[in-house]
Amino acid sequence: MEVIVLLSGGIDSAACLYLSKKKGYVNRALTIRLHGAAWGELRAATRLAEAAGVQEHRLFSLPELREMGDIDEQGRLAGLHPTYIPMKNSIYYSVAAAFAEEVGASRVVGGHNRDDMRVFEDTSEKFFGDLQRTLRAASVRLRERDFRIWRPLRKMSKPEVVAFASRLGVPLEMTWSCHREGRTHCWECEGCLHRELAFRKAGVLDPLRA
Repeated sequence: MEVIVLLSGGIDSAACLYLSKKKGYVNRALTIRLHGAAWGELRAATRLAEAAGVQEHRLFSLPELREMGDIDEQGRLAGLHPTYIPMKNSIYYSVAAAFAEEVGASRVVGGHNRDDMRVFEDTSEKFFGDLQRTLRAASVRLRERDFRIWRPLRKMSKPEVVAFASRLGVPLEMTWSCHREGRTHCWECEGCLHRELAFRKAGVLDPLRA
């Protein structure tokens, strides 16, 4: 079976890629390059794709797609998380489904964990159920292949994902969690702090902090 793995360079997407590899699927990776994407994210995604031996790693640029923190500088849309991206998963999975239709894949894999659902509405079970039906309705070829969106981490917390990734043999030293630009993690931003907390709760030594 051929699958498209949405690969950001973070721990969740890396875990999905290595799980799919373990199952013996033919993997292609898709990385979305949006406005303000950190160099470290793209480097991590590239290294992970190479290490996992994907058949193809495709970069898709959406430079006008921005996080809420970059869009709403005047605070007009108060209450939305600063890393929220309008219509993000609708866009990402539509691009991935187009990729799947082109190459003959029958699955798109996304690394959404249980904690994401507390913050982002477009990671809910209902959202993905509706989206899968919409994408299948948009393509006869996807319907013929029994196209599905696969979210293997959806019932795991972030610490559980870290422990799971460690057991899978994911090269965690290649992953990227920082929200800031640079060649190394800043260990001050929200992404870095959440990474530290997840590794600590998982009882796993972060190779980036060893």
